[in-house]
Amino acid sequence: MALQISATNPEHPALLLELPWQLPLEQWPEEYLVPLPRGISRHVVRYARAGDEVIAVKELAERPALREYQLLRDLDRLAIPAVDALAVVTGRLDAAGEPLEPVLVTRHLGGSLPYRSMFETTLRPATMHRLMDALAVLLVRLHLAGFAWGDCSLSNTLFRRDAGAYAAYLVDAETGDLHPRLSDGQRDYDLDLARVNISGELLDLEASGALHPSVDPVEFGTEICARYGSLWQELTRTSVYPAGKYHYIERRIRRLNDLGFDVAEMQIEHASNGDTVTFVPKVVDAGHHQRQLLRLTGLDAEENQARRLLNDLESWMATQDDYAPGDPLGARPEVLAHRWVREVFRPTVRAVPVELRGAMDPAEIYHELLEHRWYLSERAQHDIGLDTAVEDYLVNILPRARESLQPTAD
Repeated sequence: MALQISATNPEHPALLLELPWQLPLEQWPEEYLVPLPRGISRHVVRYARAGDEVIAVKELAERPALREYQLLRDLDRLAIPAVDALAVVTGRLDAAGEPLEPVLVTRHLGGSLPYRSMFETTLRPATMHRLMDALAVLLVRLHLAGFAWGDCSLSNTLFRRDAGAYAAYLVDAETGDLHPRLSDGQRDYDLDLARVNISGELLDLEASGALHPSVDPVEFGTEICARYGSLWQELTRTSVYPAGKYHYIERRIRRLNDLGFDVAEMQIEHASNGDTVTFVPKVVDAGHHQRQLLRLTGLDAEENQARRLLNDLESWMATQDDYAPGDPLGARPEVLAHRWVREVFRPTVRAVPVELRGAMDPAEIYHELLEHRWYLSERAQHDIGLDTAVEDYLVNILPRARESLQPTAD
């Protein structure tokens, strides 16, 4: 049987032909290998270089290799964080003409580390919680897409930081199943497997002396399930709002923020019975909002101000006709952000007379106006709009705020 390389990209077979497929992976010479940390695997896995690419090569039987290849492609189509499947290599023979196991080839995720290796280092509590949240986000996104993992573990998950954001990526889809929708029983079973696997690996690390003393293996596995439950509830409960009541959307964003998550993407679909809102959560590092706001708009603000302004920007962008995340024909976020600054942020801030602003900078003024709009909208049970909020703020809030700052006579 001749060597066969099945790939979707015509460039990949040419890159892979230079590798020593006539040798078992365990015997590949060092000149082909890239020394990167790996998790525990039931199969032989090696990192190698193919042209300019760093690839992961895993030996397994042909049917599961082809199945996992297809599942990874399906996850990519669904925009789920997972490694990219590049090829399946079959028909391998050794020097004596004896058959060798086929291999699955995936692209190594640059800048990533297995979750297991992260816990072999000294972790600050804040970092540990962000890792936990990122893994909960991955599980929720998989289950929302109808994917039952069946083998979530620290070894099968990659961690990567990207521009201040924390993200977890699926590595091994061999045991997974994709369904139109998962039942509560399927989700609970998958989550329980994750809890057992994660706590088990941490106990293994603890026994070897590699785990930081502050990490409780059983508590950590349980806490991931709790974080998953809170996030799942907030993302899947009924989210159809009466038209015009956008303060309901802001309320949902605030609840996600209180849980420790941010909104990476928001989509609003208009329907006859109301507006359906879809949120994609993410986990971010300290200072992330300042950097993102400055990059998108040129506005320099404090972290809490920036977070509030970015939430408003995201809500506004989702209402624009040319906002289409992932669509190359849609307006780029930078373009929409500068339109928001020009059409929303600046006119709103300028509505507050300079002589009444005191020491407040533009970002703080806008933040105060958004808070006031939120308060009035909640009281009125409908979105009152920024113009009304500004008018009420100028009449009822600013004068009292300035009086409170006036010095009192002795």
